[in-house]
Amino acid sequence: MNKTTQIDFTRHLALGSLLGLIVLGLAWEMWLAPIRPGGSLLALKVLPLCIPLAGIMKNRMYTYRWVSLMVWLYFTEGAVRAWSDRAPGNYLAFAEVLLCLALFAACALHVRVRLKSTQASATPAPTSTP
Repeated sequence: MNKTTQIDFTRHLALGSLLGLIVLGLAWEMWLAPIRPGGSLLALKVLPLCIPLAGIMKNRMYTYRWVSLMVWLYFTEGAVRAWSDRAPGNYLAFAEVLLCLALFAACALHVRVRLKSTQASATPAPTSTP
């Protein structure tokens, strides 16, 4: 797989898993398994996830870097709730953990591939001297 394909793949994986976390968080706290019947204010936890959407859509390297750190907060919440909530909340929490791992892997790979790509293009080709 060439660098452009890898960059596009990791970008789409990051965007898809970020959107998945947003949709899952809203559906979980509003309809699927809210803490209180009728939904809860815990649905506001998805607001910080909306901030990096523009940066990932614009393919900004800085956004991938800080999202890969921020996602661990959601991973922690998912891990705690996967072992402490009852069904179906624990299944949703496990899905959150999987989406967080996918988002982290996509962001880390995206940064790595782009840095290698820019380093390769910045390195001048060797010239032969007679």
